[in-house]
Amino acid sequence: MRIPRSVAALTALSLVLASCGGGGSSTSPAVTPPPPPPPPSRVFPVPAQESLSVADVQQVIAQAVAESQARSRPSTIAVVDRVGNVLAVFRMNGSNQNLTIPINAGRTPTGRDLRGLTVGGQPIPGAVAGAIAKAVTGAYLSSGGNAFSTRTASQIVQQHFPPAPDLTPGLESGPLYGVQFSSLPCSDLVARFNSAGGAGALIGPKRTPLGLSADSGGFPLYKNGVMVGGIGVMADGVYGFDPDIRDVDADDEEFIAIAGTRSFDAPETIRANRISVDGTLLRYSDATVAGLRAVGGAPSFASINGSVGSLVAVNGYNTATVIAGVAYGTEASGIRQSTSSEFSNVDAFILTNGSGANRFPIRAATDGAQVTQPITQAEATALLEEAFKIMSRARAQIRQPLDSPAQVSISLVDTFGAVLGVVRSPDAPIFGIDVSLQKARTAAFFSNSRAAAELTASTTPEVRARVPLAQAFFASQTIFTGQTAFTNRAIGNLARPFFPDGEISRPPGPLSPGIADFNPFNTGIQSELIFDNVFGHVAFILGLSATDVPAQCTTLPDAAPGQKRLQNGIQIFPGSVPVYRGSTLIGALGVSGDGIDQDDMIAFLGTNNAGTRIGNSLGNAPMSNRSDQVVVQLAGGGGVRLRYVGCPFAPFLDTTDTNVCQGR
Repeated sequence: MRIPRSVAALTALSLVLASCGGGGSSTSPAVTPPPPPPPPSRVFPVPAQESLSVADVQQVIAQAVAESQARSRPSTIAVVDRVGNVLAVFRMNGSNQNLTIPINAGRTPTGRDLRGLTVGGQPIPGAVAGAIAKAVTGAYLSSGGNAFSTRTASQIVQQHFPPAPDLTPGLESGPLYGVQFSSLPCSDLVARFNSAGGAGALIGPKRTPLGLSADSGGFPLYKNGVMVGGIGVMADGVYGFDPDIRDVDADDEEFIAIAGTRSFDAPETIRANRISVDGTLLRYSDATVAGLRAVGGAPSFASINGSVGSLVAVNGYNTATVIAGVAYGTEASGIRQSTSSEFSNVDAFILTNGSGANRFPIRAATDGAQVTQPITQAEATALLEEAFKIMSRARAQIRQPLDSPAQVSISLVDTFGAVLGVVRSPDAPIFGIDVSLQKARTAAFFSNSRAAAELTASTTPEVRARVPLAQAFFASQTIFTGQTAFTNRAIGNLARPFFPDGEISRPPGPLSPGIADFNPFNTGIQSELIFDNVFGHVAFILGLSATDVPAQCTTLPDAAPGQKRLQNGIQIFPGSVPVYRGSTLIGALGVSGDGIDQDDMIAFLGTNNAGTRIGNSLGNAPMSNRSDQVVVQLAGGGGVRLRYVGCPFAPFLDTTDTNVCQGR
């Protein structure tokens, strides 16, 4: 529960009167200074600084290897810390090194599609990349208040929630549809492996070779109840997802990974199966400890390394050694508590370079060449502070215990996509850092007058083709030319396999691949924008290319030299608003963490409250310009409005206010 600040002051005044012979005199009044005010109260506890030791990592691997042997299923095992540093990758002798993404039945992938991808006609020997992605997913989606696995991820990124093969009319897409394309290897926010070591070598969040994973076999790791990392296992050569939540799978990879988590398993009370979304309990694991086949204790790591298998180096991620994880919250981790000069709220955490400097300090906008009155530093500060205040009062959706305050990451950008500040709460899930920036850039981009022109100028033909599709869909040649303010929720409406979302008889939105080609690895414009860089990075990992991909995920034109508006890709689930001055777009605010409706509300009310505080007509888009004023005509008659934001009905912990976004 949020504790309001209080300042108590007590002033005492003492007069001393003295008489002297022949006359009276007095001293000056002595004033007792008031006691200092108590420090501002904290809303969020700071996670304990635990980390995985070398011995811990070796134990996790040895436990997983023992279960692999018991199942006669040699595997590739990766272990990461909370901020994504790859602590070790162990490859067992005889393990399947392929990474094959399943192809939809009856379909032939065309163009830029990771499904069925081969190198020289052969399957990609990318098991190491899959194992790392699974481990990072377990770490990044989890926190001190929720433990999510890659099976959980599978459940929340598909075309229906909960997923099932027999389509149910009205069943909308997963709440985090599209999150798999985040923390990408080409992102300009994520840090890269530095083999030279030294200060800053272990800062996070680190990138993941394939984004986040929906293939079972990835879990978070906890030490003394504190979130410290993740484990990922590849064994069967297939990098897929679970399309049917109704059954219970017997998946070797999941059992092997569960074995690895023993003594480092997530607290029962915060696992995904204790958390519901829209009345549906999430899934944590189909594997159980009772189903493990390895008996007795795990072998020593020394006894298996070099005999049963060996440590392997992965280009761009680690050397063939075991290293200790870094404690989250320390300067070395790259994510730590802010100082008062960096951010005003005592609960705030920021991203640092490992040597004390804020990587994304609050600053003024860089787009003065195209915006008459760009965001000032004072306005950027107000936008981030007001959003942080809303977060601190909001009730979390995906966190235990119930009635915990929401924890999120918040990013602000200008119309060029340049970062004007990133701030987060202490225990917000790590995935939300890159995602909040993607959301901010997505809202700023599609609301920009240059969006259609830049998409048309893309070097990727599939991206160029999205513009005429959108023009036909809206029956307008002016779509994405700055006349409409788009949020992530609105763009998500257009990126679903059905429009409206869940209406099975309907065709897809213009940014979607459609239901016949939907796959967690094929989400339409989102995956088309970044495909070339992801594929190029896989080639680098495998040694097929000597050059890694740049920190630019798209091939769109630069907004300014070296700066693309969509530098780390786009995101297509809710949690952003464009920021306006009057009717002029000046930037966008993106939020990601403990629930998509909470994300929307924090961005929307934070922007509204910053406008009230600052003035200068800064705030949310004029109501007449918002995407929810756009009506899409449906085949057969009738029309459907796009969405703008969706706010929880009674969202705050400190008031009973309802409909808090209404009329703003």
